Amino acid sequence: MTNPLGGPNRVSQGLPTPPTGWPIGSYPTYAEAQRAVDYLADQQFSVEDVTIVGVDLMQVERVLGRLTWGKVIGGGIVSGAWLGVFFGLLLGLFTTGGLFGPLAVGIVGGIVFGVISTAIPYAATRGQRDFASSMQLVAGRYDVLCDPKTAEAARDLLAKLAL
Repeated sequence: MTNPLGGPNRVSQGLPTPPTGWPIGSYPTYAEAQRAVDYLADQQFSVEDVTIVGVDLMQVERVLGRLTWGKVIGGGIVSGAWLGVFFGLLLGLFTTGGLFGPLAVGIVGGIVFGVISTAIPYAATRGQRDFASSMQLVAGRYDVLCDPKTAEAARDLLAKLAL
C-alpha cells in the first residue's frame, strides 16, 4: 500500500525515479513480501528504509463472463435504480408532501439513465467485446529492497522469519 503522507526519506515531487537499495528478499506474491516487511516492523526495524518492488509486470485481464443484451439492460436497470433511490431520497428531504413521489421519480429517472448509459457503449462495440472482465497489474515476483546502511541487519532478521 502507498502512504499519501510520504516519509522523510522519500522523494515526493518531480518525475518518477527507479527504486534504490539492496535486495533483502524476493517473494512470489505480494502478500509474502508484505508479511516480510510487517515482520521487520514487528522487530522494531526502521521500515522507512524498505521498498517493495514488483518485478516482471504483467497486465492481466480476467474474464468474468459472457455479456448479452439481457445482462447489459438488467445491469443498467439495477445500477440506475440504486442511483435513483439515492437522488429520490435526497430530493424527498427538500420537498414537502411526502417521500413516495420524489422517490418514484428518482427511481424511474435512474433506471432510464442506467439503461441508456449501459446500452449505448455496449451497442457501440457491435459484438466485438461480448464479455465482461476486470484488469489487474500483477508482478512475476516482489523484491524487498533496503537502504544499504541497514540491509545486512534486515537480511538477518528475515532469515529468522524463514526458519
